[in-house]
Amino acid sequence: MRWLKPNLRSSIYGLLGNPVEPTESILENGTEDIRESMLIVLGETGPKHFPQVTRRIRYASDIQALWYLRGDLMGALAAIHGEMAAREKVSSITRQFQGLLPNGLNSRPSPLVG
Repeated sequence: MRWLKPNLRSSIYGLLGNPVEPTESILENGTEDIRESMLIVLGETGPKHFPQVTRRIRYASDIQALWYLRGDLMGALAAIHGEMAAREKVSSITRQFQGLLPNGLNSRPSPLVG
């Protein structure tokens, strides 16, 4: 007989700081929402000047690929709008990843950002 049933185990792990992984549909919807947000912040000039970044965002296969594309997005936005505006836009997109990534990929607070 099992002492801990799966739903009890996952709720205990959640209380201890190990969140339950998102369901497939939540992950898929979140991925598409983030992809759309990334393409929106590029605006009309982004695809003209940075077609490779736009293409990589559009065809990214999963949430981790989009996570790693934030750097490319930051570079493109900094060239278009300046670094401060780019940082704000990428920061808002980074918040959308919360709860969708494995624990090892979550963003850590930086002492350089103040």
